[in-house]
Amino acid sequence: MTLPRSAAVDMTRANAARLYDYVLGGKDHFAVDRAAAERIKAVYPFAPLTALEGRAFVGRAVRYLSRVAGIRQFIDLGSGLPAAENVHEVAHRIDPDARVVYVDNDPVAVSHGQALLAVGGKVEMIEGDLCEPEEVIHHPELRKLIDFDEPVAILITNVLQWITDDEDPYGAVARYKRAMPQGSYLVLSHCAIPDPEEDLAYRRPVEAICREVICTLTSRPYDEILRFFDGLELLEPGLVPVTDWRPEVPHLVAVPTWDETNDRLGEPSREVAAVIKDRKNRKWLLDGGIGRKM
Repeated sequence: MTLPRSAAVDMTRANAARLYDYVLGGKDHFAVDRAAAERIKAVYPFAPLTALEGRAFVGRAVRYLSRVAGIRQFIDLGSGLPAAENVHEVAHRIDPDARVVYVDNDPVAVSHGQALLAVGGKVEMIEGDLCEPEEVIHHPELRKLIDFDEPVAILITNVLQWITDDEDPYGAVARYKRAMPQGSYLVLSHCAIPDPEEDLAYRRPVEAICREVICTLTSRPYDEILRFFDGLELLEPGLVPVTDWRPEVPHLVAVPTWDETNDRLGEPSREVAAVIKDRKNRKWLLDGGIGRKM
């Protein structure tokens, strides 16, 4: 995730990238991240499921863009730590020559990514801040792999809620859209507020914890998330809860693993299946969609 830049890892505060790594079952996190995640889960028990659903949405989006739209280059902004079903893993099943650049400004995410994601010169991880698009777009390592004369997919998933309005996320996203040639795509997901009144029981305690131990969490209502797609053609079914964006296996879309033998999503664990039953009780969701530059 893209967070305020620092010269060194602050071991006294949790980090969104490492927190997501923890809830997704990874190993690259610290005690402070685990403690923050457990506090969030105590007031919002759907947090791990939401993270899983976000990863599943990314996988479906990349499969669509690779198989149907013919996209062969991807930029994953605020990518965080390597996790299950990374963008390049999904894309390379369809075309091993697909080029992928991950961008993050967390030192732990970047160092681990550079060590783990070196794949035959087709994958790179660079340090960069989503809110500084000029530096990212013109980064020499990114330019080695990404040709902005060809269609590109830019992914900004589960990130923008960590960027306040004062940091001008709309301006940053607009700059990336201007850099994209025609036929390119923006993949975006964001913590949504379906009903500002109904979700306060979950949202306010989580936002208070994040302010204390991570940074400001800015959930946005539907119309404000939709603004990020201004100037693009939204693909069907539009901006929807990520579980409803072209699900491949009904009711199992929270599972981010891929069954290589049967070329489909794997079965959920018993723990995930149990939580899925309670999905209908949630008011606070993750919305996502894909926009095409015409």
